[in-house]
Amino acid sequence: METLSKARAHGGTQGVYKHDAQTTGCPMTFAVFVPPQAENGPVPVLWYLSGLTCTHANVMDKGEYRKAAAEHGVIIVAPDTSPRGPGIPDEDGNWQFGSGAGFYLDATQAPYDKNYRMWSYVTEELPALIAKEFPADMTRQGIFGHSMGGHGALTIALTYPDRFKSCSAFAPIAQPSTAGWSKPAFEKYLGTDVAAWRAHDATALIEDGKRFPEFLVDQGSADSFLKDGLRPWLLQEACTKAGIALTLNMREGYDHSYFFISSFMDDHIAWAAERLKR
Repeated sequence: METLSKARAHGGTQGVYKHDAQTTGCPMTFAVFVPPQAENGPVPVLWYLSGLTCTHANVMDKGEYRKAAAEHGVIIVAPDTSPRGPGIPDEDGNWQFGSGAGFYLDATQAPYDKNYRMWSYVTEELPALIAKEFPADMTRQGIFGHSMGGHGALTIALTYPDRFKSCSAFAPIAQPSTAGWSKPAFEKYLGTDVAAWRAHDATALIEDGKRFPEFLVDQGSADSFLKDGLRPWLLQEACTKAGIALTLNMREGYDHSYFFISSFMDDHIAWAAERLKR
């Protein structure tokens, strides 16, 4: 693991790191904030998964999470959203597929199956590295994310309910298997058999019997992707039928940007920290 940068913030340390990932077959960059409480021993870990077009840097630069993370004593890990680099198959000009759009799944279709293995990266390889290199209490993990990352957080929590003690999302893609900006990517990554898509669709996972104790979701009412791409009411319907507690906050006048995310970041970290410390 290579340290690219380190800076002091709110008594803790914000770092950016790079390593050669086996799952994606390329170097991967990620950000980690370690709070001051880690000087006294391992602390809980909160994973943040970013949205389409983003890297680790978007939330690090604009998410305004460090003060709350330091107050509550939690590590924040922000992975990249896809493999990147020479030789990685991509579609130039298509921001909804390829670079910056890994959708937190393992592709099964060539030529993407060799590198686009973000599910394995964020659920297996990177957690093992975090456990080895940072003062992380891996028995207390939470996960949250934005948009595509909200989709990833929901599906990962539903798949590994015993691993995570909290899960929340900002404007998640509630049903990516039918949303216009994710359905084409699913077909390219996973093939035309839509049954194979269900493992990466939160509403489908809930319909198929997967459970998580509770979710927190914040959604802006002025989000331009609300009606066609995000559709939080589909998640709400699935949770209601399954008896899963969902707190869905519709935030009047807020859009899809980091102005929205940073406005409610403290709420999500406090919500997660309460569950991580139980």
